[in-house]
Amino acid sequence: MTKVAIWCRHAEDNLIAVGKNIPWQIKSDSEFFIRVVEGCNVVMGRLTYEALPNRTLPNCKIYILTSDYTYKVSDKTNHFVVDDVRDFKEFPADLYIAGGAKVYEAFLTSGAKLLPDIVVDCVYDGEVLSNLKGDKIDITPCMPILDKKYIKVTENQVDVVTRRMLIKRGDFVDQSVMKKILTLMQN
Repeated sequence: MTKVAIWCRHAEDNLIAVGKNIPWQIKSDSEFFIRVVEGCNVVMGRLTYEALPNRTLPNCKIYILTSDYTYKVSDKTNHFVVDDVRDFKEFPADLYIAGGAKVYEAFLTSGAKLLPDIVVDCVYDGEVLSNLKGDKIDITPCMPILDKKYIKVTENQVDVVTRRMLIKRGDFVDQSVMKKILTLMQN
């Protein structure tokens, strides 16, 4: 089982959202995200789930990490509520971590069994939309962990987004998952 965290953050301030909105519109970025997680098991927080178009992702099982165990999902067959990040310690399949900030932080700070094996760190180096309302959400607390526990395998740039693949230091990483992401980064 491989855990993969994937995010896009703003280069200047590690911003990932304003309220429920991504504060930039880069078609290649959202298409890349969909291609990486398509057909996979994806975990995300309630706000990220609610921000998805039609509250779904193509052919994905979605696990909504929320303290509200009575939360109602839009697809009872493929979407599930989980109220404790520790439930993913022994997850039997590959798992893609898709946000928000509290979910990323929970996986990165809750011990070795939850630490992602791969991080796809997409860094947007453009202007942030200024007309969005809501709290600014950033992943700054995750950056020291990234610097300390991961090494960069590859990097490329598409539009104004630099995509980096990082792997956990000193650990085996499933080659098929890594190859899939590398291939998607090159296309």
